Amino acid sequence: MIVVADTTPIISLLKIGRLNVLQKLFGEVVIPYGVYYELTSNAVHKEEILAIQNADFLTIGKKLSKGVVELFRKSTGLDLGESEALILSENSNADILLMDEMKGRKIAKLMNMNVMGTIGILIKSYQTGLMNKKDMEEAIQILKSTGRFISEKVYAKIYEIMKD
Repeated sequence: MIVVADTTPIISLLKIGRLNVLQKLFGEVVIPYGVYYELTSNAVHKEEILAIQNADFLTIGKKLSKGVVELFRKSTGLDLGESEALILSENSNADILLMDEMKGRKIAKLMNMNVMGTIGILIKSYQTGLMNKKDMEEAIQILKSTGRFISEKVYAKIYEIMKD
């Protein structure tokens, strides 16, 4: 299975202390060079940088053509990481693209990609027994308190799944 990740799901999982679920759910996760750079370039976040560097299940994809990436960015309005994640997913015939940003997800769906966001990762973690109801509630609370927008519709879906 080929899984490619954009920046935001990785940051979200770092915030809730659950980066390891990516390895448990998917084995290896490929991140584009631009995503790796976004995750490791801000020295203020030393702990997060170390976590990324020590996560041996995260592998950096091949560098992409700068011209192709820039053209894609200009034509879509997406940032570097999102653009590279979409291009890498397309080039590698990825089974899943991990991405949260709505604009990028819409483009991925137009490209017939299978997209999963942070909430989807958490739900899958719950369904496979990697997280329990308490873990889920705590994760959602942390995401909310750190400014992640989660719609009421998505909350309802999460709590419906956890009712079982």
